[in-house]
Amino acid sequence: MHLPAWRFGKPYESIERTTLVHFLSGEPVAEVSQVGGALVGRDLGKAARAREALLAFEPEDIVERLQTAGNLYAHGTLSVGGTPQSPADFVRQQSATTGLPESLCRANMQKNLFVLSNMDRMLDALSRGLPPEILWKGWGREQRGVVVSYQAQAPVLGLVLPSNSPGVHTLWLPVIALGVGLVMKPGGQEPWTPYRMAAAMVEAGIPAECIGLYPGATDVGAAILASCRRSMIFGSAKTVEQYRGNPRVQVHGPGFSKILIGDDCVDDWERHLDLMAESVAANSGRGCINTSAIWASRHTEAIAAALAERLGPIPVKPPDDPDAKLAAFTVPGAAKAIWGQIEAGLKAPGVSHATAPYGERFVEGERCGWLRPVVAHCDSPDSEIAKAEYMFPFVAVVRCPQEQWLERIGPTLVATAVTDDAALQARLADCTDIDRLNLGPIPTTRLDWLQPHEGNIIDFLYRSRALQVPAPAAAATA
Repeated sequence: MHLPAWRFGKPYESIERTTLVHFLSGEPVAEVSQVGGALVGRDLGKAARAREALLAFEPEDIVERLQTAGNLYAHGTLSVGGTPQSPADFVRQQSATTGLPESLCRANMQKNLFVLSNMDRMLDALSRGLPPEILWKGWGREQRGVVVSYQAQAPVLGLVLPSNSPGVHTLWLPVIALGVGLVMKPGGQEPWTPYRMAAAMVEAGIPAECIGLYPGATDVGAAILASCRRSMIFGSAKTVEQYRGNPRVQVHGPGFSKILIGDDCVDDWERHLDLMAESVAANSGRGCINTSAIWASRHTEAIAAALAERLGPIPVKPPDDPDAKLAAFTVPGAAKAIWGQIEAGLKAPGVSHATAPYGERFVEGERCGWLRPVVAHCDSPDSEIAKAEYMFPFVAVVRCPQEQWLERIGPTLVATAVTDDAALQARLADCTDIDRLNLGPIPTTRLDWLQPHEGNIIDFLYRSRALQVPAPAAAATA
């Protein structure tokens, strides 16, 4: 199977290609054309055509086509790179190159289907009821009759996509419905979702010229970030720091998501063990919304022991096993290197390894490696491992007095606060270190798609500005 580049809807087969192989057998799965940053830069000189192609349709029509695309993506056989691809083919191919179990690949398909199927509700929520034609025309009257104006800041959104989890693609799915095109650099091991989604959209009637797919090396990502007036990138803490304060780039880095068990609820911590296990281990712990730390003022050793008993025995299983819960690290040496970091952290003063009694954590394969769940206990937030995040079920249970939480919590994408203490809830609601707050026993991995996950994409792509028109004659006379 060959995946060509897609130059705003026109397939482009390059001489230079990379071969994606099965992470267990090494058998070839697909060849992917590779392009250079210079070609991307040239193509982006014509990016305005992408938005023009979308604005030729009514916004409601685009939403309906995206809903159709969601059904095709989840259930249809589509032509991807000129090869028929069924949903079952997609799941096998995605699992083969990412190391994610097939059951989790199917679950992520359902997340994407939900977002596309409910696109009308999502847009209404994200825009706070703004009539969609205002984004098309640039101005109009909202429900109160007041004139408002929203100016598109870019004709396309550039995307430098990761390979860690197919679930991240839900973040860019609303972009086409906002009248903005897509220019994507697919993840090296996970090109499957962008390609299949693009094929579904075009099959459903979305203009092909509003979508670009540019697989390649790091210079492709650099060209997208340099040439697009609005871009989204996924990366490490180093990547976050590199683009901090850049209004053109929205960065999605580590989440450092946490569960905070208040003093009023911590004595009943056992009631929330299911919540903690799900938040840590869902989707093989690969997401930034997975819990990486659980904070409480007491009972932390007992919490760590119980969570280790629940997660520690989870075994490595073949990717096609319906009970497989752990993803492989497909980059050679990656799992071993990460385990070396964790081992060093577990030896620090005030840190203990709660999952040690449940067997080896690092499992080495011929071509890959796995890390089984790790639960660490930390006497305070000072240890380095209390601040760590990894792409597998890893969690640090941290002892910290409740009155110190806000000053020590640090950046937190999702915080679940298990507390009925109204004063504590108010302080957490005011905490600017928390992006998404769950007040009550809600898993950090359970998102409400009718709320922005990490920043409102409309606020990023559009600028609200002042625009005046003459008042209607009757109103002027009055």
